[in-house]
Amino acid sequence: MGTMVLGELVLALVLALPSVALENGLARTPPMGWMSWERFRCNVDCQEDPRNCISEQLFFEMADRLAEDGWRELGYEYINIDDCWSAKQRDAAGRLVPDPKRFPSGIKALADYVHARGLKLGIYGDLGIFTCGGYPGTMLEHVKQDAQTFAEWGVDMLKLDGCYSSAEEQAKGYPEMARALNATGRPIVYSCSWPAYQGGLPPKVNYTILAEICNLWRNYDDIQDSWESVLSIMDWFFANQDVLQPAAGPGHWNDPDMLIIGNFGLSYEQSRSQMALWTVMAAPLLMSTDLRTISPSAKEILQNRLMIQINQDPLGIQGRRIVKEKSHIEVFLRPLSQAASALVFFSRRTDMPFHYTTSLAKLHFPEDAVYEVQDVYAGKIIGTLKTADDFSVVINPSGVVMWYLRPMVLPVQPWYVRQQGPDEGFRPTLL
Repeated sequence: MGTMVLGELVLALVLALPSVALENGLARTPPMGWMSWERFRCNVDCQEDPRNCISEQLFFEMADRLAEDGWRELGYEYINIDDCWSAKQRDAAGRLVPDPKRFPSGIKALADYVHARGLKLGIYGDLGIFTCGGYPGTMLEHVKQDAQTFAEWGVDMLKLDGCYSSAEEQAKGYPEMARALNATGRPIVYSCSWPAYQGGLPPKVNYTILAEICNLWRNYDDIQDSWESVLSIMDWFFANQDVLQPAAGPGHWNDPDMLIIGNFGLSYEQSRSQMALWTVMAAPLLMSTDLRTISPSAKEILQNRLMIQINQDPLGIQGRRIVKEKSHIEVFLRPLSQAASALVFFSRRTDMPFHYTTSLAKLHFPEDAVYEVQDVYAGKIIGTLKTADDFSVVINPSGVVMWYLRPMVLPVQPWYVRQQGPDEGFRPTLL
């Protein structure tokens, strides 16, 4: 094909793309960082609780922790302000302004502080009359103005919630904000709560359109500090994986909400499970915990290098649940680049550690392949495994065993991920 013809074809393809497309080159891997909401909520009482209220001081201190305690080097780069940061009224020009007592330096100064530490700042808005916490929302007439304000402040990510708005307003407003953010010329990752307000599933939610508008999106309920909450989110995501899994990829991610590891509601085993399952889901890793007081064990889970490498895999394929046993053991698979795979063996049991026996052949791996197996949490190479070999893992109650499999010998015929029906196996990919 001649260069001129090829150029014309590319131009035609570009012109055929929806004008709303958010191909902003951002979030090519799931965003990582810290977010205030789950742990600090809408605590605005800085007189009684200055250390834990939503104030610039909290964000200065969390930025210091991300920069100084090894988080930034691992990819945790966003410091995200959630609800309740603003004054109760817009200013005379109609602009959003931060609460003057709690953010006396202003958001621009906070962004400068964060940027000086090699980090990025996220902020929260709501497409509606009010935010969920009762602060000024972004009505349709304010979309362009607010996008411009955030860009001028140096914001790097926007989470746009959907309280106090109708389905019609959301259908107009979420794409409008995508256009407005792009028009500022500043790269701003766009996190939408749109599908969560429409039940998260087709026909009300069109994931093809969503992927052209948003970099990540909340599909389901807010996470709470409990194992029940983690399980309910996980169950919804994997029950609906045939719809959700194909929607995710570089630049557009399903967001099952924050990591609550390091708080009060999860045991050690449950914390390891949330981290492993969120990683298999190719989920954003946005911690919501107090990094000033986090325990060494929680920090170790969140700073697991191999886990983060798997989460940030450049192929960006979301994993799936491939086995659900009567014994309450479940197996999840995520295909990775260079023909590698991540496997998670998860126990819903509440009695005692369970010995689970299977083989890679039973998990739909290709015949005649050989893999080096690494335990993600232990960090150790367990050995090599042929597809036909039976093996056993011991899984603690509400815990996981997670493996990283690197191919040593590949089958002669390449084999690829294809679109499967709900009852077919989800196969690792060879690219």
